[in-house]
Amino acid sequence: MNATVMFIHSAGPQGQNQGSSNLVTYLKKELKEDYNFHSPSMPTPENPKYVEWKKAFEQEFNQLSGEVVLIGHSLGGSFLLKYLSEESYPIKIPGLFVVSAPFWGIDQDWQRSDFFFQSGFEKRLSEIDNLFLYHSRDERIVPFSHHLALAEKLPHGKTRVLEGKQHLFSNGLTELVNDIRSLSGT
Repeated sequence: MNATVMFIHSAGPQGQNQGSSNLVTYLKKELKEDYNFHSPSMPTPENPKYVEWKKAFEQEFNQLSGEVVLIGHSLGGSFLLKYLSEESYPIKIPGLFVVSAPFWGIDQDWQRSDFFFQSGFEKRLSEIDNLFLYHSRDERIVPFSHHLALAEKLPHGKTRVLEGKQHLFSNGLTELVNDIRSLSGT
């Protein structure tokens, strides 16, 4: 397969065994036979700003060609939802996979206004045929209510409710790998 997987990491420290690093390592290992894997470092992950992430993402994204499968983990997931609902993009996206993403603004503890979705954001996202939303039912970092709110706004998305308290998925996420492989039948 000639497709590329592009992974956008979470907020917070991204060193070894921190943030999305273990999930990235797992996905690279699992997908290396069928996909080119690209995971750019986003700017200031411990104090992220949407405009900075957008600029960095576009620099990387615009260099890719062919089909690009997008994965966003935590803040990376809400970033991708916002970006894809607001911007034009020339690349075919066969799948968008959003893992443990916050829905900014739905409650008082989640008020990063630069990451808020625009009204009607879900309309543009309905153009992406294969949208998957993953969330652990009992995780403590991003409450499960965020997953429910996203699932309600994005009813065409396939939801994967995971048992347990995982947010970082340090030991991997088999369901994600299986869903990505299902796009191409590998």
